[in-house]
Order: sequence, then C-alpha cells, then structure tokens
Amino acid sequence: MYFSHNQREEHGRLCHFLLSPVFQHYTKYIFREVLRLAHKSCLYYLLPPPHDCYKNVSAHSLTAVLNFMVPVSPRRQIIYPLEELGINAPSQHITKLQAPFALYHTNRKLAMEPKVTINARIVVVGASDTALAFLEALTFCPHLRFNNLSLISTHALPDHSSDDCSTFLATSHCYNDRDQCQISLCSWISVVTGKIKAINRADKHVELMDDSRVKFDYLILCTGLQYQMPNLSNADVITQTSNSLKPKETRPRVPSNLFLLNDHQDCSVAHHWLTHNFTQLTGDAVVYGNTIDVFTCIETLIGLGVSGRRIHVVHPPEDQPFSCFPDASVELAVKQALEKEEVHVHHNCLLLQINDGQHTEPVTSASFSTDGAILQLECAVFFSFSRKSVDCDAFRAINDACLVFDGRLVVDSGFHTNDPSIYAAGPMTKYSRRYHAEEWSHCCFQSKEVGQSLASVLLAQCDPTLERPVDPPPDQLHLIPLYSQAKTQGGRLPGGYNYLHVAKPVARKTPSAHKGRDLVTGCAETGNYFHIRHSQFDVVEKITCLSKTPLPVSNLQSLYGKHQRLLNNICSRYDEGLIQDMYSYFKENWCLALYHDRFADFEQEVCQIMDSAKLQDESGSVSLEEALQQIADDKAESDQLVSLSQTFQKSQAYSALRNSVLDYLKYNRYHLSMYARPGLL
Repeated sequence: MYFSHNQREEHGRLCHFLLSPVFQHYTKYIFREVLRLAHKSCLYYLLPPPHDCYKNVSAHSLTAVLNFMVPVSPRRQIIYPLEELGINAPSQHITKLQAPFALYHTNRKLAMEPKVTINARIVVVGASDTALAFLEALTFCPHLRFNNLSLISTHALPDHSSDDCSTFLATSHCYNDRDQCQISLCSWISVVTGKIKAINRADKHVELMDDSRVKFDYLILCTGLQYQMPNLSNADVITQTSNSLKPKETRPRVPSNLFLLNDHQDCSVAHHWLTHNFTQLTGDAVVYGNTIDVFTCIETLIGLGVSGRRIHVVHPPEDQPFSCFPDASVELAVKQALEKEEVHVHHNCLLLQINDGQHTEPVTSASFSTDGAILQLECAVFFSFSRKSVDCDAFRAINDACLVFDGRLVVDSGFHTNDPSIYAAGPMTKYSRRYHAEEWSHCCFQSKEVGQSLASVLLAQCDPTLERPVDPPPDQLHLIPLYSQAKTQGGRLPGGYNYLHVAKPVARKTPSAHKGRDLVTGCAETGNYFHIRHSQFDVVEKITCLSKTPLPVSNLQSLYGKHQRLLNNICSRYDEGLIQDMYSYFKENWCLALYHDRFADFEQEVCQIMDSAKLQDESGSVSLEEALQQIADDKAESDQLVSLSQTFQKSQAYSALRNSVLDYLKYNRYHLSMYARPGLL
C-alpha cells in the first residue's frame, strides 16, 4: 500500500481537527458530517514506529485518534522475483519497499458502531512470541476494546532497531521488526519494565522486583524458557524441582564476560561489549552448548572480525540422539564451514568449573571433563547455550503462589492452571499427567498459533456478547489440542549460509516414521540446497533450505501443507528431470498465486464447491465424493472411470469452480498481474 506525501498531510490534518479532545463527545456525529461535506468516504491514520510516533503528534491527540479508529491488520506480501517477471510485475506502488507503519481506519459506518469496552485487568508476563500473538489477537478484535492490557517484561517490547544484533540467535520467524512496527502493540497496551517477584492469588496482584504492584483480573504467564548459568558437575547449583529450590536460595551472579543471550536486548549488550573489549584485542571465545544458537553466535562473531582460531566450540554430551539440524546435509556443510574457518570444536565435554571454582569475575578459564584428560581453555569471553529452563525468579514466584509445577508449569487443555484466574502458555508449560502425553507440550507447536488459541479461550470469558461459562469446561476425554501450522526455524550459519527449516509439529524425543518421499536439488556445500519432503498423501510436510543468498521466507512458508499436484505436479516433473533448481522453480509465474495471503480463503471456497458438487448419471444424482469413493474402493465400472471427468465438466460445479478461479484472479489482479484473464488480450 502506497500513500503520497500530500495524501498523508491532508488526512493527518483532518484527523487531528476532528479528534481534538474538545470534540470527543460529539466525534461520531462530526465524522459523518465532515465526511459528507469533504466528499470523503473514509479516514486513515498512519502511525510510524514507536521511536518516531510522538515527534509530530501530541499524546492526547494520538489517544483520541486511536479511540475512534480501527486498527488494520498487516497483510502478508508476496516477495516478487522482479527480474524474472519483467513487464508482468505489479505496480511499483505495491512492490516498493516502504518504511513500516501501523495503519488505522474509520468510515461512516464504523463511526456509528461503538465497540464494547472491556475493563477487565489482563496482565501478561513475558514478551515471548506466544504473548505477542495473544496481545495481537485481543487488540485486533473488531468489536471489542480492551482498556486494561498490561505487559510485564524484563526489557519491555522487543526492539529490532539495530539489525547488527539480530543474528546472535536463531529466529522462529513469528515476528520480525516490520511486524512489530505494523501491529504497534505499544499503542494499545501498558508496558511495565521489570521482573515478577511474587504472585498474590488472594489479592490478585503481581509484585515486581522494585516492590511495585500490578493488579490483575486475569494473569497470563508466557515467560518462555531462558538460557541459565551452566551446571557445574563438581559444584552445587540451582535445580528446579516441583516444590523447592535446592540447595541454594539465591541466584548465582553472572560474570561480566559470561553472556546468556535470551532476547534482543541481551544481544545488543553483548555486541557492544565485544566491540569495545574483545574484537580488536587478544584472547579466545568459548561457545558452550548444543543448540542452533551456538552456530548463529559463531557466525556473528566471525562477522565482527573475530578469527576462527580464537573461537572454541564446546559441545556437552547429548541428552538425546537428535542433532539441532534435522537434515544431515546441513549439519555436514556447517561442520565443513567451521573447519574452513579453523574453529576449534570439542565434543562430549562437561563443564567442571570456571576459573579456580571460587572467583569467577571475570571468566579467564574454563575446565571441562572429557572422555580422556581434563580440557582447560583460556578465554576472554564465554557464551553459554547449554541449558534452557524457566527463569529462577519466575519459578520462585510460581512456586510460592502454590501453582502446580512439575518441571514445567502444569496446565490443562484450555491453558488453565490450578487457579481459575491464572492462565499459562508457551514452552514454560506442560500438560497435566492425566493426559498421558508427556511427549507433547506447547513447545512442540508454533508459538504464534498457541498464543492465538489462548486468546480465543480468554475471549470466551471476556466477551459480553457471548454466554460466559461459569466454570472451566469439563475435560472428560482428557485429550490435548493439536495444532496444524508449521514450526519454523531459521538463522545465519557459519559459511555465510542462510538457513530455513519449516516442518510439521512433532512430539519431543520421538523420531517420526517417514512414509513419503524426498525431493532434493542443489548441494549444501555450494549454497543452493533445497530439500522438500512429502507425506504419504503427497502433502508438503517439511522444507529445508540452505542458501548463500537471502531467502524469500514468507513465500517458502506458504508451500507448507500444499499437495504436490497444486505445486504443478512437482513429483512427476522431478522424476522426469525437469527440475534442476527448486529455487528457480518456485520463482516461476504459475506459483505466485500460492503465496498470496488470500489463497487459503480461495482453497476453502473450492472445497465447499467440491463438497456440494452433484453429478447426474442414469441412476440419478450422486455426489462427487461418493463417485470418488467408489473409484477408491475399486467398485466403479471401466466406462464410469472414462466418463467421470466428462460428466463433471458438464456439471454446475465445474462452472462454479471455473468462475471462482477467475474471480480470485480478478479480485487480486493488482497483486497477481502476471496471470492472464478473460478480456485482457
């Protein structure tokens, strides 16, 4: 969407005049009259990112604007291969990359339709992907206005203003910097910077480390998991149990040059420290752990100018026989890249002590137990990615509040804890043992989908237009919900590789039996590796990419769950040797419609047409589903098999299907200009 400078100024002046506090009580009436006199059908308001939103707009004027306008959800845009499209590319107004902004809209109808105000105090703890998805679902609810949404976070909302720090950690691709600017959560919620110290269930308030209190009617715990101080095999350390902290009661102090990177703020601090205290000096870096963040951190260090000879990668013994890279080709390419950079790699090493075991500030050496002699490494900086668990302070608050904690915070299938006012979601939770589903938890699914599901549960409690349940719904069958969206992981790996892995949710520590087939083009070492896996039903269930060039992530994510016939019969073309490079294959004109954000709605419409399709034959009317079932059961006669396609083409369903396709292309012609339509030539 593109707006000219004059359009922005004109609409901005009109919005500020209409929504001045003087006229707030009469705003909806003034809206209609001014729109009529100005011959305008609607008004929109553009809100820049948070660090710029108050330069030209006073606080009271901004509040008034948002109170009477509706937030517009950002749409997923197709990443167009402009060079391949040539003259068939859409207008520059669509393809031009603009600075991100949040968009608010109102018109005559919306001005006279007041929203239902929800004054319930909803407090969310943690700025994880699950929490952001939950807050986004509430703030973009079209008929409700939440007046008391609060977020408690150690470092407030994620800030991606500095791209130099974003590569230390792998990403889930749930939210990026543009998404944060476009949804503009800071305009709708109160952000409290701090950490929880206690939860008072009786008085319904949360106490923070600075002794301040935040009242709540509903408390949402979405803190996720954080990297903790590494366990020392010869020392007593904090361990989390179901009812206590043993044996120490205080958090161990983290040395100044030992970094636990959990969010963008931690990465920014590490980047600043490395720039001023390490990159241009001598000394080695030790990176300890087995996760993918180990390798993204190494690539960032190399990108900062640190020689590979100064980096030691120490892998502790694996708790499970699965690599952080599900694809063996990717793992081999990363190993070769580390060898090329002359990075020192040590396997099966368990941290024994830091320095002499008594004085750990700063870290100058680390000792590890190995299969042979003790390994001792001198270091000037230490990165630990070895252990993720619930934050120590969050655990103490949960435990002291007598919420059931069994290694993780225990919830039921509806996100309820043992307190009806406290909900929890995300990797910090686990299902109750009565479900007999120890291998499944929220960490197995996409965090954004889990957060949206949590929002739907709370909306049923808060929405006055719905009948509110008196008690939590009965869970007699003890079944856990399963989610369908793909879980994505990506990052920049050693060797300059851009990595993307999109896969269906799977249970933890359970190898899946694969009954489908794999299609692979390119080579991981050359940086054009593309691996796509189909299920036994020919549906895409896994995509792995390793490339030297930037990846069109949103386009590739759209391929998940698609049948191979929808991908232009990719299996048969692959078998015939017609596909040598799947990166080029998925840039062709035919597949761009699959990347459109409204394609899922089009698929549902087609399914409805096919479900209601009726075929006429000598015996009468029969549904298409029944005819196909007869073929699957080998009960159809040979002449019926030949005439089935001809009969369908003569039916009303075929005409409706054809019109649906043409309507889809016509309605979205601005984005899908590369497709020919009737009357175009």
